[in-house]
Amino acid sequence: MNQTPKPLIIIAEDDKDLATLIATQLEIAGGMQSQICHEANHVVRFLKSNFANLILLDVHLPDETGFNLMAELRKSGNETPVIFLTGENDEVKKVKALEMGGDDYIIKPFGFPELIARINAVLRRAETSHDGNITQNASITDKAFNFCGAKINPQRLEVNFPDGEVESIGRKELGIFAYLASHPNAVLTRKNLIHSVWGIHADVRSRSLDQYIVKIRELFKRHDLTLDAFRTVHGVGYIYDVKEPE
Repeated sequence: MNQTPKPLIIIAEDDKDLATLIATQLEIAGGMQSQICHEANHVVRFLKSNFANLILLDVHLPDETGFNLMAELRKSGNETPVIFLTGENDEVKKVKALEMGGDDYIIKPFGFPELIARINAVLRRAETSHDGNITQNASITDKAFNFCGAKINPQRLEVNFPDGEVESIGRKELGIFAYLASHPNAVLTRKNLIHSVWGIHADVRSRSLDQYIVKIRELFKRHDLTLDAFRTVHGVGYIYDVKEPE
């Protein structure tokens, strides 16, 4: 019989005794496995080649603040849930942690039953938070948006053209449209696009991406829409060059 894999929790905590104690409690009481990292750099290295379900993140680490580490992870596309741990009952820091996307904020000292209950609550939310996602960056719950004169409708996986015609699109085309529309007026490398649509660990070659771009160009050409605003930057990637309203 297949058993459900144990969630992997990163414990980013410079207090070695506390980190070991947390790891023991997660295994005994919570049925979870853990990876202890005493420095922010260790967390970054671990996540480059491993998946984690959640990070318990101390606000103060020897080489970096927890806030800066989380910002770095999000910038790289890593969306692992984060529960901040701190010995400071500071309202300003708590608000900052939650506003920047932290999933919870726990003050030391804490009881282990409470810690495990909060971890389980975040894990449950994480399991369902991306149920509508059909690519790494696009969901069928997203609102419709404009792209080069056409309206992209994620909820129906369709493109509405000015000539009144409606065409269906695939998941990857939607992901490409969504990423370009949310990053106008900036050169985007092929890796940017691949990682954002397929995922950071996806084994996708630039040639595959180019084939999807060709399909998009042909789709718009059939409806007499130019893609002048969507240009190839040779040797680099693409740019969606949108004129700012005067």
